[in-house]
Amino acid sequence: MNTPPTDRTRIRRIATNAHYDSATLHAIIDDAYLCHIAFSDARGAHCIPTACWREADHLYIHGSNGSRMLKRLMEDECCVTITHLDGLVLARSAFSHSMNYRSAMIYGRFEVVEGDDARHAMEAFMEKLAPGRQAEIRPGSDKEYAATTVMRIPLTEAACKIRSGGPNDDEEDLSWPAWAGVLPWARTPIAPQADPACTLPAPAYVRDWLRR
Repeated sequence: MNTPPTDRTRIRRIATNAHYDSATLHAIIDDAYLCHIAFSDARGAHCIPTACWREADHLYIHGSNGSRMLKRLMEDECCVTITHLDGLVLARSAFSHSMNYRSAMIYGRFEVVEGDDARHAMEAFMEKLAPGRQAEIRPGSDKEYAATTVMRIPLTEAACKIRSGGPNDDEEDLSWPAWAGVLPWARTPIAPQADPACTLPAPAYVRDWLRR
């Protein structure tokens, strides 16, 4: 499904790299563990990283009831960003260098998720981190849930920008004697590290971590 761009989501710089479809947006969010949320208050502008996950057409976050950011998000709009770096693009000219990336910007206002919906959302977050773990761990207590705020923002006003491929040198620079190409970059899991006090065998989601 395509989401028509608004005045603030329309990408004007290299518009050919713009994507407004929900499939691309969902894929970028689902590949992320963190987002950055920009907002302002009486002390000025702020941009804070926080854990995120997606269910259907909403991006979710959570935090302490006393969080300055969460309190402010209940009052006004914000901008949420996610970026994945996929490679460094080395060109023959200094000003033709670039990066390959996948990015998303989401505008709107968060709403509080309450009751059973909040508990379900937190369980979905755990399943995103480690599928199958929710069934093994101690469930959250009523006190813990009462001290936690879960919020979500609709994905109705958003834009994605993606760059891939090699360098785009000007014709007159193609003969310059410098190496050109892409230095690919990827997020790579490393071997799990068990807590020294844990004597239990690793469950499937831990054994499969390196294959994710």
